Amino acid sequence: MSRWRPPAPASTAMITPEGHERLKAELDDLWRVRRPEVVRALAAAAAEGDRSENAEYTYRKKQLGEIDRRVRYLGKRLERLRVVAAPPTDRGAVYFGAWFRVEDEDGREYAYRIVGPDETDAARGWISIDSPLARAALKRHEDEEFEAELPGGRQSFVVLAVRYDGPPD
Repeated sequence: MSRWRPPAPASTAMITPEGHERLKAELDDLWRVRRPEVVRALAAAAAEGDRSENAEYTYRKKQLGEIDRRVRYLGKRLERLRVVAAPPTDRGAVYFGAWFRVEDEDGREYAYRIVGPDETDAARGWISIDSPLARAALKRHEDEEFEAELPGGRQSFVVLAVRYDGPPD
């Protein structure tokens, strides 16, 4: 049996203006603040002598590699991302950037916001546009029913509210 797995599908290259600013701020912090600190600490650890048994040197090299890897990723990702700032013309339907409330078959209500894959946050209810629930909810209007194939099985939902200027009440 081989270890080969097909590559994961490419994520959607869309992001909200707030998410774009967060990623740019993270890149700036890594490049201007954290990386220079780690480089100084690495130089100090290297000056201590024998590097083969120097745990501080090994740790700082690993830390520098992780920072450089994240900087490269963010630099490439930010170039490809498309910032979606304007709401759609049909503000009554669920599209990218929408805050919406749904009710499931059991009467439980959930609030979500559709965002890019780089800014998902389950605790805040921010779901990726690539998620099964977001894909099923796209283009749905208030009081419209839809089904989504979720990891727990197929579920039905009804859209209760859609907003673009903040979470629905």
